[in-house]
Amino acid sequence: MSEETTSPETTETPSQPNRQRRVVVVDDHAMFRSGVKHDIGPYVTIVGEGEDVPTAVEAITRTTPDVVLLDVHMPGGGGMEVIKQVHATQPDVKFLAVSVSDAAEDVIGVIRAGARGYVTKSISGAELVEAIGRVADGDAVFSPRLAGFVLDAFSGAIDIASIDEDLDRLSQREREVLRLIARGYAYKEVAKELFISIKTVETHVSSVLRKLQLSNRHQLTRWATDRKLV
Repeated sequence: MSEETTSPETTETPSQPNRQRRVVVVDDHAMFRSGVKHDIGPYVTIVGEGEDVPTAVEAITRTTPDVVLLDVHMPGGGGMEVIKQVHATQPDVKFLAVSVSDAAEDVIGVIRAGARGYVTKSISGAELVEAIGRVADGDAVFSPRLAGFVLDAFSGAIDIASIDEDLDRLSQREREVLRLIARGYAYKEVAKELFISIKTVETHVSSVLRKLQLSNRHQLTRWATDRKLV
C-alpha cells in the first residue's frame, strides 16, 4: 500500500490474527480498497466498504464495525462529513484515517471531527492491522510525523482557531486546489490530479485568493506554508 494503487512490499506479518475486529474500508479508489482488503483480510473481518460519503455512511450504519478505515478526500464532502453523519446516530464507531495527504490541515481537521488516528498510505499491511487493533481498543494512533502536528496543535505551535476560521471560507475543492498550488503544481498538473479542466482550476484559484484576501500565487503559497498545510 505504498501508494493509492499498490500493496506494500513487506515481509512483515501481524503477530496474531484478530479476526473478531470488524472493519469497513472507505476510499474512492477501488484499486486501493482492493489492496487493503487483500493485505488485511486474513487478519480482520471486512464487513463493508464505501467509495463516497453516501455509500460509506450506509455501509457503516448498516454493519456497525469496530473500526472504519477512512480516506480524507473523496466525493460528497470528504472523511469529516462521514464522521459527522455516522456519529450523529452511532457515536461509538471508531475511525482511523488512512490518507495520501500529510498536511496539517487534514490531520487536525479529521481528528477534531472525531477520528481516533491518522496514518499515511505508505503504512505496511502489518502496521495497519496493528493500528486497527489499537484503535479498536481505544488508543490513538498516528504516523510519527503526523503525531507532531497533533502535539503542535495542543501546545499552541499551530494556531488552530485561525486556520479553521480561514479554511472555513473555502469549499473542499478549493482546499484541494490550494494545497496543490502551494506545493508548486502548475495549473495543468492540478487539473490532471483533480480530474477537472484548467479553466476550473483558474476559477478556484481566483476564488481562493479572493476569500483569503491574497493577491497572487506567491502569497497563497506563503500563507499555506506558514500554517503548515503543505
